[in-house]
Amino acid sequence: MKGKLLRFTTIVTLLAVVMLMGVGIVQAEEYRFVIVPKVVHPWFDKVNEGAKEMAQILEQETGDKFIIDYRAPSTASVVEQNRILEQAAATNPNGITLDLLDAEGNRPVLKAILDRGIPIVVFDSYPPEGMKLTTVQNDFVAQQIAACERLMEVMKEAKPGKEVYKVALIEGVPTAPNHKMRFETSKKFFQGRSDVEIVAEGVDNDSIEQAQKQAASIIAAHPDLDGIIAHNAAGPIGVGLAIKEAGKVGEIVHVGLDDLDQLLELIKEGVVDSSMSTKPKMQGAFATLCLWLQNLGVDTPEFVDTGFVHITKDMIPENVKEWKGF
Repeated sequence: MKGKLLRFTTIVTLLAVVMLMGVGIVQAEEYRFVIVPKVVHPWFDKVNEGAKEMAQILEQETGDKFIIDYRAPSTASVVEQNRILEQAAATNPNGITLDLLDAEGNRPVLKAILDRGIPIVVFDSYPPEGMKLTTVQNDFVAQQIAACERLMEVMKEAKPGKEVYKVALIEGVPTAPNHKMRFETSKKFFQGRSDVEIVAEGVDNDSIEQAQKQAASIIAAHPDLDGIIAHNAAGPIGVGLAIKEAGKVGEIVHVGLDDLDQLLELIKEGVVDSSMSTKPKMQGAFATLCLWLQNLGVDTPEFVDTGFVHITKDMIPENVKEWKGF
């Protein structure tokens, strides 16, 4: 895994570039970086894992100590997230990386943290407009277009010759920039087609349980539904469970998002077609790397694109627990 995140030679090259830029490397002896995700969630556990792996690499190459301080809100509430950010800032960490729940709702707290001289890196999201912060993420629009195109492809294979395919969209956390952008991308994609009708929309707030309830309700109301698409890591699992529960496997097509174990199992079973997955470990790793570089006085890019991958059934090991992830 370490080789996938950042090779030894890359670290050496970065150190060389830092020195060539005239930035003096003053060892802090100990760096502490705080991770504040949207909510307690298995996807963010992978971000934390990637951050810790990068911390180990940096420790080995610099001789300094790196601590990853993970603080997850218990609910997807901007009020709670801001409270955690304020508490984290009060401990004077060497940097904070977060996935925003609400860009405008988070803005005042982020500004106060920057005013204290604490570096901030955003992951899996966009910073508030006008705030020039490094963001580590993938291209949400390209990812969602790929998911929509795959959904169309599989629906046409399952029901060839149909004039109009009926689909439903389930949004994640409406205020979350990444969820909103994916949702709006899907809506624009399908509204631009004469062979698709959006018959229903729902909101799951990044909850498997809510996604399952929303999908079950939509399936019951639209027995001729052809496809469903969700826009966050929890949504596809709930949708898949609802399709399975309704006995609609093979009738309703679903293309997922990300690579949580439950979703991989649903893909293996044929309940969900496949997934357009982000790379949470890589996002955690590069957010950590950027915070370290900023501590050295190095300007980091405004956008670090970690890309996404199309996960298909043949890629998944027999034992899902052996899945290495990205």
